[in-house]
Amino acid sequence: MCRHLGYLGPPASPAGLVFGAPHSLLHQSYAPADMRGGGSVNADGFGMAWYTGDSPVRYRRAGPIWTDQDAPVLARSVRTGAFVAAVRNGTPGMPATEAAVAPFVDGRWSFSHNGMVTGWPGSLAELAGKLPAADLLTLEAPTDSAVLWALLRERLRAGEDPVRASAELITKVESAAPGSRLNLLLTDGETLVATAWTHALSLRESGGAVVVASEPTDTAPGWVPVPDRHAVVARGGPAEIIPLEADRSARS
Repeated sequence: MCRHLGYLGPPASPAGLVFGAPHSLLHQSYAPADMRGGGSVNADGFGMAWYTGDSPVRYRRAGPIWTDQDAPVLARSVRTGAFVAAVRNGTPGMPATEAAVAPFVDGRWSFSHNGMVTGWPGSLAELAGKLPAADLLTLEAPTDSAVLWALLRERLRAGEDPVRASAELITKVESAAPGSRLNLLLTDGETLVATAWTHALSLRESGGAVVVASEPTDTAPGWVPVPDRHAVVARGGPAEIIPLEADRSARS
């Protein structure tokens, strides 16, 4: 399983959460605390996406985050009101390439998936078969995360609310591939949606900032575990934790 985190709030540098905190994303990449049977090291790439204009700026690499000397310097140079970062532990049989690393981006959206789809690839064949042929032919990588992004991206392009789109995608994937781990993280720089579906997720709010992370980045008070089958939704104010039910999400 991968590790990821997202931030929405007053302009800040990603450097602290990604590299500087006691249990930063960097630390989680080689010493995770709650992988739940999904391996022990996240060495198959890392990425960051942040917002300084109308669309995200993305930085990805195929190697371990601890081998990149430029990434911490780059992160310290950035101040942004929203960012997503991820480290990858690739599922056996899936490629370990830069194109397979989150965040995936499209327009204003940035996306990360922490987990796995059971029965891949056959379990997603029917859902993927409903995508436009051009989307399938231009997938960034032949991975479950890339297909999940293509399915979610299609809904977002159609104008669906991101909370409802995420909830309904999880419902469909769980029906097709029971037991999948579907922690999704999505932002457009103004809205942040993060789901907890059979994998760990924690939330912290402080000083108008909302942080969601696979694991708390420090031992300071304020971290709240997100219940399984719930989502965190932040839209520039206090975050809300809601059950992952399509009808409830549609009203958010």
